[in-house]
Amino acid sequence: MPSSLSKVLVAAVTLAGAWSVSAAPAHAASLIPLGGGSPIWIQVNQPTPTAITAETCTVTAVGHDRAGNLVALTNAHCFIDKAGNKLVGDKVYKSTAPGGQGLNVAPTPTAEQAISDVAVGPIGTATYVSEPNNLLSGGPAGLDYAVIELDPAKVAPVSTVGGVTITSIGDLPPIGTRMCKQGWATGLTCGVLTGSDSKWFTSLIWTWAGDSGSPTVVGNTLVGNAWGAFHHTRILSILADMDAHGGVGAGFHLG
Repeated sequence: MPSSLSKVLVAAVTLAGAWSVSAAPAHAASLIPLGGGSPIWIQVNQPTPTAITAETCTVTAVGHDRAGNLVALTNAHCFIDKAGNKLVGDKVYKSTAPGGQGLNVAPTPTAEQAISDVAVGPIGTATYVSEPNNLLSGGPAGLDYAVIELDPAKVAPVSTVGGVTITSIGDLPPIGTRMCKQGWATGLTCGVLTGSDSKWFTSLIWTWAGDSGSPTVVGNTLVGNAWGAFHHTRILSILADMDAHGGVGAGFHLG
């Protein structure tokens, strides 16, 4: 099990033969539904029409900030490259790659799948990347969240994705309470809350690479997001930091 759910699951092969994908129309016939639990492509690099690298993360939640911007949240480490650079300005794409469920982890997406999704065009841009969790490096215990400004001409926010519906935001329940998460790699999985501090909490919820950013819920209440094996960040700590930082995302609320 990975210690960080990273944005792994890379579609990184060069296609053979004369296969190609035509660009989609500039304006799709309908908006793309996006909510807590939706998969996204990030760190996309397409040097040729038939070659691509891209990585997968999961959206924590979608809502609006106090300025009216349409905003999504996920993990910070989704937008940190191998050299440790924070990729503010990175474009985000909706992924339609098939997900997994429980121990039947999602298969590695194909290059064809990634190219097809990227051809539709970006749906948003990363505007802020916090300090990551740094659990293994011994660095600062960051909140590990990122803010994505979405294009309202392309995206329709939804409250239900897979087995999770998010209608409110709240604090953690008592230790031992059952909670669940919805992620791309392992779908809906549940477990009990095992511990917490002012930033993070731990659970027995099963996760895997590609689940980074998954919403952690108690019933229909969002209480955090998943960033590593059995580790999560408190959503109220994230929102407080967003308000203190200001800019896109400050005053975030569902709907």
